[in-house]
Amino acid sequence: MRILILGGTAFLSREIARQAVAAGHDVTCLARGTSGEPPHGADWVRADRSTGPAAYSALTGEWDAVIEVARDPGPARQALAGLAEKAGHWTFVSSCSAYADHSVPGAAEDAELLPALAPGVPSTPENYGESKVAIEEATLQAAAGRPHLCRAGLISGPGDPTDRYGYWPARCARNSGPVLVPDIGSHPTQVIDVRDLAAWILLAAGQGVTGPLNAIGDQVPFAGLISACRGASGSNSTTVTAGGDWLVEQGVNYWSGPESLPLWLPPGHDGFMARSNRAARVAGMVLRPWQETLAATLDDERIRGLDRPRKAGLPPATEQRLVDMLRNGGGA
Repeated sequence: MRILILGGTAFLSREIARQAVAAGHDVTCLARGTSGEPPHGADWVRADRSTGPAAYSALTGEWDAVIEVARDPGPARQALAGLAEKAGHWTFVSSCSAYADHSVPGAAEDAELLPALAPGVPSTPENYGESKVAIEEATLQAAAGRPHLCRAGLISGPGDPTDRYGYWPARCARNSGPVLVPDIGSHPTQVIDVRDLAAWILLAAGQGVTGPLNAIGDQVPFAGLISACRGASGSNSTTVTAGGDWLVEQGVNYWSGPESLPLWLPPGHDGFMARSNRAARVAGMVLRPWQETLAATLDDERIRGLDRPRKAGLPPATEQRLVDMLRNGGGA
């Protein structure tokens, strides 16, 4: 296939490009290069999409498949205007954050979506889901009959720049001190390995798969994940469990970011990591055992440094302070 990747230099889009080149496809990546370079073997068109339609002027000919990973509707609409009629298949990597309700476990692709971000409203992290919905709508209109709306869940695996999933295996491997965990042992976690997601996107493009499909992993109980992290790292550490209300009172954040416990969700999100992936599996999505993803993530964390500053998780000093409070009777 002749494939155009609108990106190709960071995490998912680079993995897509890497796999596409390895499979013998003719791959072009359009990217600024601020996050790195495309993999060897891919053609690189340097362009800044924030400059408008001119960013696509160097792209010529037709494409068997175009893969778009944008989160800002403005550049996404411009790309569609200039390229949709030249593409045999169009993949938009959307997100399960596009759904309006995260409270129902097992929800599928027919669940209600958020309202689309209105034209002219800046795209921000706070309206990420609405931004993805706006791009979905534009894609359906401009590439009618040809788009695959790939609604990805939490993406994990080697090279994850968010530090969320990797926090837990890295924490268990860092030292044998007590590991602070939220009291969510039976709650599901649900991630997809970046390598599996990239392979699915390329397979779907090659087979002409269309429509919205949840690209997410299978559910793993949080307690099972922590146990596996301890086992994979060879850790003999204990866990110290804290209630959610107490953690909030101490300023610990949900889900991600600084001073957080990753994968811990606020109330009303029982379905956020418990969505159905059945439709994508039926269509051909293949997932490796989650233990392989965990092992590869731990290897990557060790290479990058277990003690490095992280974008998500609790700093060691914060964790120790909270553990001390709990053990001294000052907590949940």
